[in-house]
Amino acid sequence: MNVVDNFVSLALKNNAIKPLDVIYLKNKIYGLIGFINSGETQSDQLDDLLDILISAAIENGKIHDSITEREILETQLTDLLTPLPSYVNEKFWQNYQLSPQTATDYFFNLSKNNNYVKTKAINKNIAFKAATNYGSLELTINLSKPEKDPKAIAAAAKENSSQKYPQCALCMENEGYLGRLNYPARSNHRIIRIPIGGQTYGMQYSPYAYFNEHAIFLNSQHVPMHIDKRAFNNLLEIVTLFPHYFVGSNADLPIVGGSVLSHDHYQGGRHIFPMMEAKLAKSFNLHGYKDVQCGIVNWPLSTIRLQGKNIDTIANAAEHILNTWINYSDEKVDIIPFTGSIRHHTITPIAYRDHDDYILDLVLRDNHTSDKYPDGVFHPHADVQHIKKENIGLIEVMGRAILPARLKEELSEVQKYLLDQPNSISEIHLAWANQIKKKHNVCLENVSEVLACELGNTFARVLEDAGVFKLNEEGQEAWLRFINVLNK
Repeated sequence: MNVVDNFVSLALKNNAIKPLDVIYLKNKIYGLIGFINSGETQSDQLDDLLDILISAAIENGKIHDSITEREILETQLTDLLTPLPSYVNEKFWQNYQLSPQTATDYFFNLSKNNNYVKTKAINKNIAFKAATNYGSLELTINLSKPEKDPKAIAAAAKENSSQKYPQCALCMENEGYLGRLNYPARSNHRIIRIPIGGQTYGMQYSPYAYFNEHAIFLNSQHVPMHIDKRAFNNLLEIVTLFPHYFVGSNADLPIVGGSVLSHDHYQGGRHIFPMMEAKLAKSFNLHGYKDVQCGIVNWPLSTIRLQGKNIDTIANAAEHILNTWINYSDEKVDIIPFTGSIRHHTITPIAYRDHDDYILDLVLRDNHTSDKYPDGVFHPHADVQHIKKENIGLIEVMGRAILPARLKEELSEVQKYLLDQPNSISEIHLAWANQIKKKHNVCLENVSEVLACELGNTFARVLEDAGVFKLNEEGQEAWLRFINVLNK
């Protein structure tokens, strides 16, 4: 078949058009790429069809052969495969009447089928598990993000920040946005409107997902992230709407927060993280909240788990813990809530369901710095930054490492070094590699397993560095002091 005919067949399959619209759609395609004489292909795979259509557009002089222009055309073409936002929302809520999972299955499959979720790119990521003292941690080396367009980098330096539309990558205005140099193309982007906390939020999937059905729940207004009772209630409402998903929020302060603090949003999806499987190290009672089960989670980051059936009571208990933590000081273990008027304490919250019970995990965060730890006292320390220097955000908090792409090549050289083969090991990995050599009898048969194990242990150390109450006698005594203050 002709490539255009195959592309039209995908549009019919996605319910983006009806049979009467076929000629119209073909002319829309020709308008974008120019006329294509040959274009015969046996493939019905979207990636293959896009390659042929984009090459034709370049040959016909419709676009230049640049990363940005290719991306913009690709999303314009895949937009033709995608129903209008009104139809997508209507179909989603029709499916929701069958079940929440039926609704999310519909929307997730659509987001993959129109290439908004970059399945092919995501499959490039390296992912594995490593056994540690905290269970099996998940590690990924992120290779899916596209390379930067040199023209876009140059444009960023000249960009007039007072003329920004959309205001950020999480704004509703991204739905259907064409794209430009230094800003992603979103012609094929669709957002489900959902009611949360008396406001309208949007639900979308992440193009470069870090886990299964990686969803983003975003405020329809461009307002900063803020952890408070409203946020706790919102998270619990979301898992009421979607009981098969977890949902959490990055912290709302630099160093311990995520990369986008300027727009109120949450992340969730259909994945069970290692932290969610961790058991309680200790249970305790929280005065005034007898209907809420409370406990300290056996986890490297200092986490309180609340469990119960009433979301209002759980949110109230979480607010009490947050307000106590914001002002809590324990200089014996270097916990400092303020420097002048600058606040250092907040919480990374995560909500999910256990049948009829709601669970809210509250991870205590402290972002103050010191002369000894200029990057953050409770941030990955210098000796583990060779694998992870960036903020420990929501996903890492739950036990899934998002490691930089550079590690793919760097770890290959570490492996050669461990085997005493010619190598170009980076100096930043040298001390770590020597420790591994002393600890293990490394050989060709076990080197991959040893390296994965030690990478997992190093990530566990990264998480331990971010924990405010350390897993030693002094740290556990400090935990009890905080619990006592909660119950005053």
